[in-house]
Amino acid sequence: MCQPAGASLSFVFPHSQSIPLGVVVRKSPGVTRWAKWAWRAVGILPGAGPADWAVLRQDGEVQEFHAATLPLELYVSDTEAYMHELQTREPSVYVVLSPDEGSVQMPWKVSLVTASPYEGQDYCDSAEVMVERVSMPDGMQAWVADFVNRHHEEEAFVKRKRRNWRAQEGEDGIGDPRIAKDSDVYSSPSRRKEVLS
Repeated sequence: MCQPAGASLSFVFPHSQSIPLGVVVRKSPGVTRWAKWAWRAVGILPGAGPADWAVLRQDGEVQEFHAATLPLELYVSDTEAYMHELQTREPSVYVVLSPDEGSVQMPWKVSLVTASPYEGQDYCDSAEVMVERVSMPDGMQAWVADFVNRHHEEEAFVKRKRRNWRAQEGEDGIGDPRIAKDSDVYSSPSRRKEVLS
């Protein structure tokens, strides 16, 4: 079984796998006068230990932090989404950052990491959070591909059969043909003749 180097796999449910994934967030000067700082998830660290905004690198005013380590969980029910992501030009992991109102220095917290583009898209619909695509390393791509190969099952296409229609079975108009009316746009003339005869 393929897995990223230094990673220890844990099985949460019988049909899932998870790996600890560190998230690297970059803080750089903002480009507008309304935002003093720009925050962006720029990397991941497969198999990383716990962290709480540990500084990894500093270059002038630009800082990179190991912001947090969260489990990246793969579920059997989402194998189609993982397969779709692996077929893109640059397979990625989606990092969800949400506002952290309890901290003044670090206004964001890492809420979720996922390999499912569908789940990432669901979070994009919210204006409250920030969703970043971070490139997936080769070892992690192999791990996800191995999970998909072992668990993905194509759903069989079932063509619906047409029901045979018989003239006597149903109505061919909405109105009741037994009730005589001067004008009824919903009542079918052919049904009226059948009832009256």
